Amino acid sequence: MAKSITPDGISTILSNPSPDSSSELPEIIVQVIDLTPIGNRYKFTANDGKMKLKAMFPSSFSSEINSGNIQNLGLIQVIDYTLNDIPSKQEKYLIVTKCEAVSPALEVEFKTEVKSEETGILLRPKQVAEIQSEVKTEGTGIFLKPKQEIVAKSAAQIVNEQHGNMAPAARMAMTRRVHPLVSLNPYQGNWTIKVRLTNKGTMRTYKNARGEGCVFNVELTDEDGTQIQATMFNEAARKFYEKFQLGKVYYISKGALKVANKQFKTVQNDYEMTLNENSEVEEASNEETFIPEAKFKFVEIEELGPYVNGKELVDVIGVVQSVSPTMSIRRKSNNDIVPKRDITIADKTKKTVVVSLWNDHATNVGQELLDNADKFPIVAIKSLKVGDFQGVSLSTLSKSIVLVNPDTPESKKLRSWYDSEGKGASMASIGSDISPSSKGGVKSMYYDRVSLSHVTGNPSLGEDKPSFFSIRAYVSFIKPDQTMWYRACKTCNKKVTDAIGSGYWCEGCQKNDDECSLRYIMVVKVSDASGEAWLSLFNEQAERMFGCSADELDKLKSQEGEENLFQQKLKEAIWVPHLFRISVAQHEYMNEKRQRITARAVVPVDFAAESRLLLEEISKMKTSQ
Repeated sequence: MAKSITPDGISTILSNPSPDSSSELPEIIVQVIDLTPIGNRYKFTANDGKMKLKAMFPSSFSSEINSGNIQNLGLIQVIDYTLNDIPSKQEKYLIVTKCEAVSPALEVEFKTEVKSEETGILLRPKQVAEIQSEVKTEGTGIFLKPKQEIVAKSAAQIVNEQHGNMAPAARMAMTRRVHPLVSLNPYQGNWTIKVRLTNKGTMRTYKNARGEGCVFNVELTDEDGTQIQATMFNEAARKFYEKFQLGKVYYISKGALKVANKQFKTVQNDYEMTLNENSEVEEASNEETFIPEAKFKFVEIEELGPYVNGKELVDVIGVVQSVSPTMSIRRKSNNDIVPKRDITIADKTKKTVVVSLWNDHATNVGQELLDNADKFPIVAIKSLKVGDFQGVSLSTLSKSIVLVNPDTPESKKLRSWYDSEGKGASMASIGSDISPSSKGGVKSMYYDRVSLSHVTGNPSLGEDKPSFFSIRAYVSFIKPDQTMWYRACKTCNKKVTDAIGSGYWCEGCQKNDDECSLRYIMVVKVSDASGEAWLSLFNEQAERMFGCSADELDKLKSQEGEENLFQQKLKEAIWVPHLFRISVAQHEYMNEKRQRITARAVVPVDFAAESRLLLEEISKMKTSQ
């Protein structure tokens, strides 16, 4: 009995994503369409006439395909398979691990659109008359014979014929075996990817023990929306900096992959790429439409609090409320003067935040915003750093993308809201609830206030990213014999070591200095009514707690006499109430995961504000009763 395409064959596969054994599977026959080489494998679409499913043949099927046994538009019986999820998409990917060729190439793609009276199978109306002689009904199945005059050709023959008829640039694209980014790993050999450049950083210089150099980063996105960060140093950076243009599509090969450093990665990928001077980068002409644009993941202004002083960058969208003139700022690190411009934006949460535009962002798009400030333009910004100036503030980086009035659904919704009600609404700064005691722009100590037991009683806090909270607590114990400070460079504050001969060597500044300063780095035990915990303190926070610098405390420690002024200073610091802004993160110690609680800000208790907080809590309790 001739075998036919299995009605609802794709549904059968989707309903059984992990078959225990091929013997338990019903007969599944599908048509192979869009057969395309990709690396040493072949991707195709499995078709049963009603549904389609993205699929792939492993490299072990190469001989079957090249010999012509398995053909595009031909039929195969799927004997064994696995189903994989496509990252960032609600789709499945069929990996065929065992199959048999059933029929060579049919003349057309099999579709079921008009119902056959005999078989109940849907056929295209225009093809009913044409293929009627080719259809044999057996029960409820159908079998489409290939027309006799059709000469069966292998995938290799088809590729070779297409190769000969194409223009040179198109032939080069056709002969490439492109790998999806999701399939790459550090242990692969040769690969080629086809990606759009969705973000390009500026050329930066650095200096270390091996000398000076330059570096820049790009973010690449493939057609499935998968992203990866690529870095180039020195010769490679100089070679590819001008070649890489934002928004263009490239074929890239001969790069290296390694596990991404989570502290610095800017895209969701377990790996990062390095390109050297031998890597190959070639622009793909007229292929931009096949690769998605850069994607935004917007955070509402009201929700920026947990990101303050964290490593994670954010994307925001807002209506421009005001634009400042350009200012010239002198950098402390190298005395360079850089342009800066502040804009204030608002969103549907009726909160505002200040965004600092730096360098080209300040002079180019910043000027455009100033010229159109009276029209209240919409601005979408990708990759912003969240700081604690004035409570919460945002700053652009070299890799940030700033779009004015983008043609996106989010932009249209925001414009509609602002024109209808936002323009007349009362707006408040996200940092307006700053504690009056804070002089340095610390995030409000009355935002997400928790007890210590809430932190220590939840060991999973900070697993994926640092969690931020505010606590009111007392310093209950300070180890007097711990190392409380380190020797730091007076220019960059990094750790210094003893130089050969005399003085101190700074790795960051690459220079010797006759003097250094001391900066706090220590742990203290803090307590509240619910429990206690060890808290890490850095220089600014410890100075506020002790009321003196590390250099001054070191002098007290070195003084001799009956009265121990060092111990007295430590004693004065304990059992004094403080408000702490803390971060909670996970770290490993002796192969065991532990919480690391770090103070990000310390301020004295403002008893008036504290009383207002207590009254609000009491009012909430009464309302809930």
